[in-house]
Order: sequence, then C-alpha cells, then structure tokens
Amino acid sequence: MNDESGCCSGKEMEGGCCCGDGASGAQGKEDAPEEALHHEDFFTGFNFSALILSLSTSVLVNLGELPDPLSNEKGMNLPLAKQTISVIEMLEDKTKGNLNADENRLINNMLYDLRMKYVEAAQK
Repeated sequence: MNDESGCCSGKEMEGGCCCGDGASGAQGKEDAPEEALHHEDFFTGFNFSALILSLSTSVLVNLGELPDPLSNEKGMNLPLAKQTISVIEMLEDKTKGNLNADENRLINNMLYDLRMKYVEAAQK
C-alpha cells in the first residue's frame, strides 16, 4: 500500500520505489515527521546500552531515587521496580555471549547496583 509520497516504506531502490511502481518517495522535499520514522537513520542513537540505561532509570524512578518525569515527584513502586529488574535480568540471560565487553560490564554493574538499591528500599 502506497502512502502520499508514492512509497510504502520511505526507502528508494535503484530505478524507483521499493513498491515496484516506479515512483520516487523523495520528490525533492523534506520528509514529514511520520515519514521520518521509516528512515533507518532515525534510530541510530539507540542501542543496547541505551536500552539498559533507560530501563535502569525506570527502576530508579520506581525506587524513589529519581523524580517521576510526569509529576516531578518521588514515589515508590516496589513491584514495578522488581519487574523491571527482572526484565534486565532476562535481557542479560538472552544476550549472554552476544555482548561486547562494554555492554557486558554495563549490564552486570547495573544489575548489581539496582539489586542493592531494591533491597535497601524494601527494608525501609
């Protein structure tokens, strides 16, 4: 199915659109925001380390270490913190042997720190 630009995915192939209809998706104009989501370079700054840091920040918010970005207030939600730590543990298990040294060190150190902070918060 084609969008208004004549291309279904925002990617062009030699000789025309990847849809095979010969239309060019670029048409010499800037991409609309929704079309930009189709381009690979939109997500170049997101990697495994960024995912781990994002999940870790979520745990810290739920442990009351950081303020909630919406309410700007600190609050504690131990079950959600524990669940997010479990997600990071699952990622550690599923990616074992596939991480580079920096990623491996990051996930191990984060898990240790988050577990210690969880135990400390649970004892309060």
